[in-house]
Amino acid sequence: MADREFTGVLIYDGDCPFCSAASTAMRQLDDVGVVPWDDPAAQAFLEAQFDDAPLALFFVDRDAETVWAGQAAASELCHRAGMPVLVQDVVDENYETIADAIRFVSGLDREIDPYHDAYPVATAALDRFDELAANGQRTHVPRDGR
Repeated sequence: MADREFTGVLIYDGDCPFCSAASTAMRQLDDVGVVPWDDPAAQAFLEAQFDDAPLALFFVDRDAETVWAGQAAASELCHRAGMPVLVQDVVDENYETIADAIRFVSGLDREIDPYHDAYPVATAALDRFDELAANGQRTHVPRDGR
């Protein structure tokens, strides 16, 4: 990890263009890192949180002690990235349709698991947050080069 600690981590499917775009949208947030879904730290975090490692878009905020998943994660990411309300509404209302279309066009054969809410971070998952954050890639390059 770089010189600053991440307080939020986006767990995304690196094979999914929609998820990759979501990680790109987080560039203005210097305290958010991104970790691919198949990274061992992401798998361990998800297993501690859900007793499994479901495939979906997840956004974890340590300070809020919340994990947003699927549609809720996309909506939260749009809000935090400062997207216009119209974009937030389109993503929120059409998340399933957009995800299905992108999976079809991309030729992805994996089904996305139906997790679409905000969940309190489980104690076991919170214990794994530091390792998850340490594996995060910076989405923002500060102007002073740090």
